[in-house]
Amino acid sequence: MAVDPLPPFRPATDAGADTAPGSAPSRGTAAEVARLFFWLGAIGFGGPVAHVALMEREVVRARRWLPPDEFLDLVGLTNLIPGPNSSEMAMALGYRRAGWAGLLAGGASFILPAAGITAALAWLYVRYGALPEIQPWLSGLGPAVVALMVVAIARLGRPAFGDVVLGAIAIGVLGLRLVGVNELILLLGGGLAALVKRTGLGTASALGVVLLATLSVAAQSLPSVPAVPMIVEPGLGEIGVFFARTGAVLYGGGYLLVALLEPLVTRGWLTSTQLVDAVAAGQVTPGPVLTTATFIGYLLAGLPGAGVATVAIFLPAFGCVAALGRIAPRLRRSPTAGRFLSGVNAAAVALMAAVTLTLARAALTDVRAGVIAGIALAAASRGLNGGWIVAIGLAAGAFTGWMT
Repeated sequence: MAVDPLPPFRPATDAGADTAPGSAPSRGTAAEVARLFFWLGAIGFGGPVAHVALMEREVVRARRWLPPDEFLDLVGLTNLIPGPNSSEMAMALGYRRAGWAGLLAGGASFILPAAGITAALAWLYVRYGALPEIQPWLSGLGPAVVALMVVAIARLGRPAFGDVVLGAIAIGVLGLRLVGVNELILLLGGGLAALVKRTGLGTASALGVVLLATLSVAAQSLPSVPAVPMIVEPGLGEIGVFFARTGAVLYGGGYLLVALLEPLVTRGWLTSTQLVDAVAAGQVTPGPVLTTATFIGYLLAGLPGAGVATVAIFLPAFGCVAALGRIAPRLRRSPTAGRFLSGVNAAAVALMAAVTLTLARAALTDVRAGVIAGIALAAASRGLNGGWIVAIGLAAGAFTGWMT
């Protein structure tokens, strides 16, 4: 097989083609990557785990760009680096398919629909003083998204839980996450547990893993230190620096994002009400919740502020995934590193399951929601396109919103 001059993830097969043993897989184009991830960004309601479920359906099963175990490797690795996990998956899968151009196309195309919708909501917010009342119309999405996530976890679990030890790691991580243990610690702990099983783990390796965990967790406290002087009316430079630093240390998803954005209130850039409304705008739109930055940027400096804030908060993720592209291929070639990654993958699927359980408790609150979830689960299990499943949820929410 010819060696690519770049060090990408292993080349994928043509869309929809079976991977024949011993065949030489072909590369794709940035244009096909852009088309797919723009579509996924436009229908990607439900948060990172739901986005990963949609990507698994389209990239692994429908287009066969890569096998399930390689997809799972990317899930585990993108969970270990800071930034928005689903956006990083779009970047990594784009790189896997079409090199550096694919990385840029995948990430930008996945982010663009959400950023555009969020900017439109910000315009309406500034003009009318409140967000449109669209939440009731989205009420049917929750059950449909939960069904998508359940099917994706079932598919990813088969390659993730390759032996009894990995299954035990997943069960332990699931239980610990449900009682509130930090997800990054659980990911690193899952990798460490698998590594101990394989090698006995020498002292130097143990210290290295502990050091990595310490540095990663400590990085989360950086936004509050050192103190930054108050700038009541920030310029584009101040906006860019703030959001770039936020994107560089973001672990833990939407809840941590709220904590990282709190200095906007203490600096006098936003009111508490505006911050809450900005986070709500990021949550009700499809795609990554980090487009909350788009909303805030618009409030602070109009369209230029929205553009600067959006680019700044996602820019560190592009850098991290670019570095990951050089590291990832070497991990599976090393038995020790590969085993560590297998433990991380098992933990990552368990974390997805924990999020799904939490969302299910919130979404499946009545018989109507259960019926929607059951229909969506049956459709997803039979391979229906994720866009249609999202449409089922939207239609159900619209119908019940109209009825009430």
